[in-house]
Amino acid sequence: MSVHTLKITSCKSQITKLESYVSQIKQQFDINEEQYPDILISVTEAVNNAIIHGNRNNTEKCVDILCNCNDGILTFKISDEGSGFNPNQIKDPLAEENLEQEGGRGVFIMNTLCDGVKYHDKGSTVEMTFKIS
Repeated sequence: MSVHTLKITSCKSQITKLESYVSQIKQQFDINEEQYPDILISVTEAVNNAIIHGNRNNTEKCVDILCNCNDGILTFKISDEGSGFNPNQIKDPLAEENLEQEGGRGVFIMNTLCDGVKYHDKGSTVEMTFKIS
């Protein structure tokens, strides 16, 4: 099992480093072209949430990204330095009263595109899994 890590500051310009990181993982684990966009979108969404909501755009704080692959399961863990959140309190973005609301779709997107999503450390770490072939 090989582990890949990336640490970025809480600045949106750091997303380019994330794209390169995920691209390297795609190459190493031979992720197919069909699955790659779902992985990139999910990881990017989680990192954006960590920067904006977790670390409140505080460039003194960092986001840690860890990836490993074991038995065909690709796992990403994204951690911020914030106080966390309760994912059960996220409003359903598909509910009629929320359709025109800004935000609130990131968790929904991750839950839709990933094979598994779990939260740790009071919500300051998200773990996403993908079954790769």
